[in-house]
Amino acid sequence: MLAGHCNCGAVRFELDDTPDGVYVCHCSICRRSTGTNGIAVVLVRNDRFRWTAGEDLVTAWTKPNSNWDTWFCRVCGSRVPGRNDPERMFVPAGLLPGQGIGLTVRHHIWVGSKAEWDEIGDQGKRHDESYRG
Repeated sequence: MLAGHCNCGAVRFELDDTPDGVYVCHCSICRRSTGTNGIAVVLVRNDRFRWTAGEDLVTAWTKPNSNWDTWFCRVCGSRVPGRNDPERMFVPAGLLPGQGIGLTVRHHIWVGSKAEWDEIGDQGKRHDESYRG
């Protein structure tokens, strides 16, 4: 079991398994949404994820004319887990413990639209567009 939470701790969740790796999205939507080079997430099957506190504090924003959503804590604004896929939760990797769980970046997606200043320095596989692992 692996536990995570938002910055203020109001939204909490647990994963039944340690994810197999981190996916980093470099698309322009994720860059604008986070204000950084993109977003790092782990993918977890819905039946291996559960909210333990604050699910009622999760709110979503949907990009107009798109099927892309982002979720965040209404208290502190931290990104929180959400669904852009009917079978899996997208869990921001930064909400999980930063050490001792053995996570590494496995895939970089939408590399074809990354910012020119964004330098990828790890061994994760690079995909010009999406990748569904």
